[in-house]
Amino acid sequence: MFKPIQLSSASLEPAVLAEDKKRCRRVGPCGLGEKALYLNSFYIDRRYYIPYSAITRVFKRVAMSKGGFTRKGVFASMAYLVVEYDGGKEKQCNFKYEEQVDQLLALLEQSHPEIKRVSAAAEKRLAQREKARRKEKKPEITPEARAEIARLEEASAFLEGRPELTLELSQAARRKRAYLCTNPSYRWVAMAITLLGVVSLGFGIYSILNGGGFAVYFLLLGLAAIFLFSGASVLPTAQNNRKAVMGRAEKAQKAMEDYLASRPDFPLPARYAHPVVLRRMVRALEYGRAANGGQALEVVKKDLQALNSSVEVDQEEYDEVVAIKAMFLNEDYQ
Repeated sequence: MFKPIQLSSASLEPAVLAEDKKRCRRVGPCGLGEKALYLNSFYIDRRYYIPYSAITRVFKRVAMSKGGFTRKGVFASMAYLVVEYDGGKEKQCNFKYEEQVDQLLALLEQSHPEIKRVSAAAEKRLAQREKARRKEKKPEITPEARAEIARLEEASAFLEGRPELTLELSQAARRKRAYLCTNPSYRWVAMAITLLGVVSLGFGIYSILNGGGFAVYFLLLGLAAIFLFSGASVLPTAQNNRKAVMGRAEKAQKAMEDYLASRPDFPLPARYAHPVVLRRMVRALEYGRAANGGQALEVVKKDLQALNSSVEVDQEEYDEVVAIKAMFLNEDYQ
C-alpha cells in the first residue's frame, strides 16, 4: 500500500527501492535517496519515485495569484519543485515552505551535480544575459581591483563548498526578519481564532451526531479556521516563537563562523557570508564603483538600502535581494 509508485520508465528492484526509501533524507514532503528522488502526491508524502538516471532537470517554480508578480517588492507565493524526466515529462510537487525547495536543491547539487537545477527557459535566459555581460564595455580597473576580484571569487568558491550553510544563514535571517516585523498581538489573535475553530468543529460534530440542522456550518467554519491559521505560520508554536527563531539565527551564524575559522582573511564577516554578496561586490569592482573590498561592501549595502517596494527589478535581481537583504536588515547594515 505504501510502496512508492514508479513514474519514469526506469525503475528499481523492490528490495532496493524499499531500502533506499527507508534511508532517504526527507526534505518537506519529498526525499533524497541514494538511488532515487521521492516525490509527493497532493495528499501523501514521498508517494512516487524517479531514479536519478532518468532525471534531466530539477528546479523551483514559484506561482502567484493573477497579477501578484509585478517585480516590485516581495509577495506571498506558492513554491513548487518541478522534476523533468524521460525526455520532457514533468512532475510538479507542492511545498508548504519555499525554503524546503531551496534546501532540497542545495542537497541535490552536492550529491548529483550533473542534474540541471534550472528550467530550459531559465537556462537560455541566463546564457543570453551572460553573453550580453561579456559584450558590455567595462571601465578600466586598477591591478589592485583585479586582485581583489580574484580574492572575492575564490572566497565565493569556498562558500559554495558548503551550500547548506549559506542557505541556512539566509533562511534563518529571513525568518528572524519576518518574526520581528510581525505584531506579537497577531499571533495571539490567531491562536484565539484557531481555538474558536476547534470549539466550532467539536460543536459541529456533536450537532451532527444529535441531528442538529446547522451542524455542517459549524463544522465547515471550524475546519476553515483551523486550516487557515495552522498554515499561515502565525500561531506561536514550538518552532515559531522568539526563542526558537532567534536561536536558529544564532546557530546559523555560529556554524558559518566555525566554517570560516580556517580562513581568517575571509573578506566578509560571518553574518554576511553569502555568495550573492560576493558576486555583487565583484560587480561593484568590475564597473569601477569601488576600488577595494571594503568599498565594494559599502556599495552593496547602499544598493540594498535603496531597494524597496516601489523599485522595479528584474527576476535575477529579485532573487538576489530576497536571498540577502534580511541579513543586512537584521544587522542594521553594520
